[in-house]
Amino acid sequence: MSLLTNEPLLAAVIATFAAQVIKVLLVLLTERRWAFDRLLETGGMPSSHSATVTAVAAAIGVVDGLGSTTFALAVVLSGIVMYDASGIRRAAGMHAQLINDLVQELAHLIDDGFQPAVLKTLLGHTYPQVLAGAILGIGTGLLVAM
Repeated sequence: MSLLTNEPLLAAVIATFAAQVIKVLLVLLTERRWAFDRLLETGGMPSSHSATVTAVAAAIGVVDGLGSTTFALAVVLSGIVMYDASGIRRAAGMHAQLINDLVQELAHLIDDGFQPAVLKTLLGHTYPQVLAGAILGIGTGLLVAM
C-alpha cells in the first residue's frame, strides 16, 4: 500500500479538513462573518480531533477487519484522544479564560510596561462537539475505505 492509497491516512486527512471547514461555515451561519482563522484552530464544533481519530479507526476496521489488532489499537487511542479533548484540554481552556478575566480585572494594578499575553481559551471540546466529530469521522472513514 502506498502513501497515496492508504485509506486510513486519507480518511484522517479528509475528516480533519472537513471538520475545520465546517467550523468556518458554522461561524459564517451563526455570526455572519468569515473566520478563516478557524481552519487552523483547535476547539469548537465539530471536534477535528474526534473526526480524525475515528476516521482512522473506521477505515482500519474496513481495511484490516474489526477483529484486527490494529483496529483495537485505533479504537483505544481514539477513546483516549476524545477523552482528553473533552476533559483535560477543555478544563485547560476554562482555566485560561478565568486567568484572562482575572488579568483584566486586575489590570489597574499591573505596571504599564508589563502586558501579559492573552491566553488561548478555545482548546477543548464539549461532549456534543466530540460526538459530532466522531460521527463525521466514522462516516468519512467508512466512505473512504469502502
